Amino acid sequence: MGEAKRRKEALGEKYGQEKNILPWVPITKTQAQQIYKLTTRVSWIAIGVLIAVWLTVRFIGPAFGWWEVY
Repeated sequence: MGEAKRRKEALGEKYGQEKNILPWVPITKTQAQQIYKLTTRVSWIAIGVLIAVWLTVRFIGPAFGWWEVY
């Protein structure tokens, strides 16, 4: 009998399922990687938006006379 068959018999229904990161956190390793990719992408998008807003306020705003608020 091969190792895979022994492991399948020992684990039963849990055979082939991913383990959670921590026992009390219901997130698998694959889900954690997907969350990491999503948060990284959203962070870069937020940085891009922040730069666009800053450039608008810094350069385009004064062109319309918005700098005379003081």
